[in-house]
Amino acid sequence: MRKMGVLFLALTMILLVGCAFAMEPIPQEDLKAGFVYVGPVGDGGWTYMHDQGRLDMEAAFPGLSSSFVESVPEGPDSSRVMETFARKGFQVVFATSFGYMDFVQEVAEKYPDTVFMHCSGYKKADNVGIYFGRMYQARYLSGLVAGSKTKSNIIGYVAAQPIPEVIRGINAFSLGVRKVNPAARIKVIWLFSWFDPGKEKEATKAFIDAGADVIAMHADSGATPQTAEEAGVYVVGYNNDMSRYAPTMHLTAPIWDWGMVYKHVAEQLVTGTWKSEDIWWGLKEGMVKLAPFGKDVPAEVKNMVDAESNRIISGSWDVFTGPIKDQDGKVKVPEGEIMSDADMLSMSWFVEGVEGEIPK
Repeated sequence: MRKMGVLFLALTMILLVGCAFAMEPIPQEDLKAGFVYVGPVGDGGWTYMHDQGRLDMEAAFPGLSSSFVESVPEGPDSSRVMETFARKGFQVVFATSFGYMDFVQEVAEKYPDTVFMHCSGYKKADNVGIYFGRMYQARYLSGLVAGSKTKSNIIGYVAAQPIPEVIRGINAFSLGVRKVNPAARIKVIWLFSWFDPGKEKEATKAFIDAGADVIAMHADSGATPQTAEEAGVYVVGYNNDMSRYAPTMHLTAPIWDWGMVYKHVAEQLVTGTWKSEDIWWGLKEGMVKLAPFGKDVPAEVKNMVDAESNRIISGSWDVFTGPIKDQDGKVKVPEGEIMSDADMLSMSWFVEGVEGEIPK
């Protein structure tokens, strides 16, 4: 009877394990990947770089096919796009913006045999993985450059949406700025949009009128660099090397290599080893980095950036290491402590030196 009980328990465990998501290896010539883009492929920034990653994946896996739908709003329409991919037999769907998160969960529940990968969110499921990069590390490095170039000590930051991802980037950039220039102030204007070239241009002009001589950004088009170039003001781009928009005033830009993730997921699907995971790679893995420096970045600043980058890559230090104070001077990270990933991913306060409010 005891042996029968053990056998029953073993069979039960097998059945329970079988309920978890499992996928057989997919020959790469049969693999189809769908991409949901929040902006146009030609934005020169966020969506453009995701599409470069898609093309990198195709090049690495001959026979694999991929398709995309661009300019999909972060709302119910994204569900329709994802469901269409799933119904057409696409084995993996990449949803490339934070606001798709709940819609990914809804569609994934309807299509349990399809893999969904959501960018920048925090909700997983058996068939849903999440991915992002430690862009705050590259943001910090770009802040070192910006802080070394400002003479007015006023730096403008064109910010998309008031979510932890953007707040974390502003804070990391500001920590870099104030490491080299403690007198500098970072002013924030919210766009409440990821891609709105008109608003990006207006915000940039407002900063310049207020005396900013360096502009940074978390937005998806080249409008901010173009406007800075026209005004003769230095700019730190984002997503992509934006020097083509500001050939004389572009200092550098924190940039993405999304192809690393897309090739990683394709490899897992081809080998049958995919599992739901939380990918958060950084400078060490090469998923985030800086664009080439502009002509006006001095050698000593480049050397400082290299030294700080090596500290981060070695694991001996990271950006949000205390002491760190908030806008009101309250210590948020005590000296010697390192902020946890969970706290970074839920960040909802500004560091000392940032001028602006976080809308609720």
